[in-house]
Amino acid sequence: MTNLKNRGKEASDDTLFGTEKIQLKLKEAVTDLSYFLTRGYGEKATLALVGNRYRLNSRQQQAVRGMSASQSQIENRKAKEIQSQDLEGKEIAVDGFNALILLESILSNAYVFRGQDGFIRDLSSVHGTYKRVKQTSHAIEMMADFYKKEKIKTIYWLFDKPVSNSGRLKKLIEEIASENQYDWQVELVYNPDKVIAESNFIAVSSDAWILDHSNANFNLMKYVLQQLNINETIITCE
Repeated sequence: MTNLKNRGKEASDDTLFGTEKIQLKLKEAVTDLSYFLTRGYGEKATLALVGNRYRLNSRQQQAVRGMSASQSQIENRKAKEIQSQDLEGKEIAVDGFNALILLESILSNAYVFRGQDGFIRDLSSVHGTYKRVKQTSHAIEMMADFYKKEKIKTIYWLFDKPVSNSGRLKKLIEEIASENQYDWQVELVYNPDKVIAESNFIAVSSDAWILDHSNANFNLMKYVLQQLNINETIITCE
């Protein structure tokens, strides 16, 4: 499939995120937004206020939003975080599109953002359609390596059923699992966030709502970045 695209950066991203001056401004904006969130201010109105103050465009504001959290959210998420050495024999529920797209972004050297809660987020989104990219197969291979290395019992992959091509992705992952005898279960559901949060499994996602509502989480992207030598496109506010 030589016509697959790269997940990659947008053309303007080096200008929006690539300089030390810009990154310092983003960190200041994250500090301000998190301050207001800690005091109970609404996220949408406060983000607009902070964005105006620092003259951030919508893409930069999206990054700031992803890196910000209230103090109670940060403490709650970190308190529920499971370490890799404690995963053996456990069952995990993977927020499928969230995990794959983040891995694809990391592998293609797109900018990713480490928030104050320690979780990595990117600026990609599904928009109703998932399109396989050059990094998709590699991303699934990385999930397989993680699964084997940490001796995880079962991975439950949850994907948004309404998203176009989710069925094809389900079939691809099931074929890989069957060929390698992995205990992977792939499900298409209408609300993966709710299913993951209400399950008794360890949640694997960077989605803030899932992290706030699940019983336990594993920070997969932090784990992955420790295995890879990628630093230049990681912006951190932890």
